[in-house]
Amino acid sequence: MGRIEDYAIIGDLHTAALVGKDGSIDWLCLPNFDSPACFAALLDEPKAGRWLLAPETGGNCTRRWYRPDTLVLETEWETEQGQVRIIDFMPPRDGVADVVRIVEGLRGSVKMHSELILRFDYGHIVPWVRRNHTGMHAVAGPDSVYVSSTAPLHGEHMRTVSEFTVTEGERVPFVLTWAPSHEPRPRDVDADEVLAGTTSYWKEWSSRTNATGRHRDAIQRSLITLKALTYMPTGGIVAAATTSLPEQIGGPRNWDYRYCWLRDATWTLQSLMAAGYTDEAAAWRDWLLRAVAGDPADLQIMYSLHGARRLTETELDWLSGYEGSRPVRMGNAAAGQFQLDVWGEVLDGLALTRNALLKDGDESWDLQTAIMEHLEKIWDQPDNGLWEMRGPRRHFTHSKVMAWVAADRMAKGVRESGLPGPADRWEDLRDRIHADVMERGFDKERNTFVQSYGSTELDASLLLIPRVGFLPHDDPRVIGTIEAIQRELTQDGFVLRYRPEDSDDGLPGKEGVFLACSFWLVDALLGAGRTDEAAELFERLVDLRNDVGLFSEEWDPSANRQLGNTPQAFSHFAFINTALQLHQGKARHSNAPMHGHSKE
Repeated sequence: MGRIEDYAIIGDLHTAALVGKDGSIDWLCLPNFDSPACFAALLDEPKAGRWLLAPETGGNCTRRWYRPDTLVLETEWETEQGQVRIIDFMPPRDGVADVVRIVEGLRGSVKMHSELILRFDYGHIVPWVRRNHTGMHAVAGPDSVYVSSTAPLHGEHMRTVSEFTVTEGERVPFVLTWAPSHEPRPRDVDADEVLAGTTSYWKEWSSRTNATGRHRDAIQRSLITLKALTYMPTGGIVAAATTSLPEQIGGPRNWDYRYCWLRDATWTLQSLMAAGYTDEAAAWRDWLLRAVAGDPADLQIMYSLHGARRLTETELDWLSGYEGSRPVRMGNAAAGQFQLDVWGEVLDGLALTRNALLKDGDESWDLQTAIMEHLEKIWDQPDNGLWEMRGPRRHFTHSKVMAWVAADRMAKGVRESGLPGPADRWEDLRDRIHADVMERGFDKERNTFVQSYGSTELDASLLLIPRVGFLPHDDPRVIGTIEAIQRELTQDGFVLRYRPEDSDDGLPGKEGVFLACSFWLVDALLGAGRTDEAAELFERLVDLRNDVGLFSEEWDPSANRQLGNTPQAFSHFAFINTALQLHQGKARHSNAPMHGHSKE
């Protein structure tokens, strides 16, 4: 397995594959993001499933890139015998899933090697394979995979292998197609034809962007990445394409992120709308409304791609984990946690769409009112907090602030949009929550907010206090919190979520700096008028992307490497919002639409 930053993503808007610098696809779940993996070498060894396609001499590529404004990956090797390029992509889904790999000879004559190891159910099941003149057909339970190529394929030690030579000007296609095993063989795929169609699809999608400015290309790469993490049928956006990539190498902080978090709602909506992608923003809002429909007391922090609630966490004990980081998990028990802030996140996100997308009324207002009425009854209870701590519940300051946000947005819906509701009551609750936070969540002696009532610990979520409008960006208590976090909660200038050793989060070990939190610090500095300092930190963060522009969840400043699941939607959302705010020279509130095309 490579380093986390060695992987690029390709996808078809239903699932995604990770392609390493060595030409190996080490992760792919079929047919959907949260389906069992058929390539799981990322979390074990090649025997758990992978598809290597590279020069026979092996080794990492010389260079690679995405075709501009697309999700088509091109990887080149310079060898003693010549130069070769592999074009990797997945055409947008048309009923079945395809992975297409085209080997292109650029110079000389290069011997190539392909090794396909299909192992369904996360490396657990070896399929039954049959071969014919067009390629091979593998079947295991509900899964059926067809592989075709103009290169010869043969079986060898439970693998499908191909050795061939590509010369200058020659193109050798490989096509892997998944279909349900009970259905007939799907249509044949012309690799060059679907390459043209896939390139055209992504270029057309990218042409809709409003993003401009110095970081336009980086912003667009993040937007394409977020689109790649979108499950097209429902509009849901997964937090990452992977499970169990560690927050500490060798440690147990390994989680399944192939689900949709309500907490991402406002960030998602703000970044998509700012860049001009109102259709995607509307689809995400619709997914959000379907997911939260029902009794507000049953609201979860996350749901499946389809909105399902039951995300049972299990450990896949036959996998050794990424660089020995165990356990490997499927499902996420945090779905059952009580996290007070999500009610505020949902109402904040719906307020943003009301301000930006809806011209007349708000058809979801009755649902929002029901959510608010439930929150009125529970806002003063301890919870697990936004970081999904598995230690004891407590009164997290950020959770209370988000309860304030909920009351504030609902009262403004009545006052500013003419919607029905008890604005006086909600404003009174807003004021009571504000006073409670200021009394119990602020350390007057140190001039900083704290992680939870009665504690002295800091938490990166406190940087969001000005973003949501709880206090002005230049309030002395906000400035004091920023400076306390810079002093006590950073490593090499980057922000930790909190210090696990001091916060009793229920798990051993530590973790890296959290990239989204570092972008929050940039936003807070910008809002406080410390523009040069904000811009300097932002440029350092931009440099933490990998060679094709992807962020994972965390960064290890000591080892200079990415950590956590990848590519991480939360990191990319935060990057887009911060980049646009820096371009505009102004920090925005979370319920305020941004524009990506003009400097204000």
